[in-house]
Amino acid sequence: MTTAVSTATAVATTTSAATTTATQKSDYETFLIMLTAQAKYQDPLEPMDSSEYASQLAQFSMVEKQTENNDILSSIAQQIGLANMAAMSGWVGMEARAAAPGYFDGSTPITIAPNPAAASDTVQLVVSDSDGTEVQRVTLPVSADAYEWDGVDDDGSAFASGSYTFVVESIANGEVLMSEMAEVYSNVAETQMQGTNVVLILEGGSAILASSVTALRSSDS
Repeated sequence: MTTAVSTATAVATTTSAATTTATQKSDYETFLIMLTAQAKYQDPLEPMDSSEYASQLAQFSMVEKQTENNDILSSIAQQIGLANMAAMSGWVGMEARAAAPGYFDGSTPITIAPNPAAASDTVQLVVSDSDGTEVQRVTLPVSADAYEWDGVDDDGSAFASGSYTFVVESIANGEVLMSEMAEVYSNVAETQMQGTNVVLILEGGSAILASSVTALRSSDS
């Protein structure tokens, strides 16, 4: 199942990476201070064994090299992420399919791609609003054919515009075999870099990882 990401999650990821780098540099500086102090305050009558000193210098060199490599790898990852974002800028204005909430503008139907269990005899589409409150249940055929949710309740009134989540329940002999979030098509409004990940900002403001997209189509499909 695809998990939508939020700005808070991305910030936490970026902060974690920055903290790791800062910790590595702090360890490197501490090692240098300790090695310098050890050489400075050694007992002149019992000087440090040269082989031991050489060993510590080798360790120092390894720590320094590892820190440099980490910085290089971080820079490469950032550049790859920017290249991916640039490549995916062509997705803006198109419709991406992913297991994420869909935005209903008050009139335009939302295309849902259910994938019920083959062993089910009944399939229910459970619709919930942005607060997680169930607002509708729709019986679907046991099929992976796309379904157009028109945003109209059982009384014929249109639902309010906003974000809605669609869960497909596969049922057999009255028991739920599987319950999973359905994939929906949403308009891509923007691409962003969050840490080293490319994130798509969808209509309505929700965000998903670009890697979670399973299909892409023109918005006039």
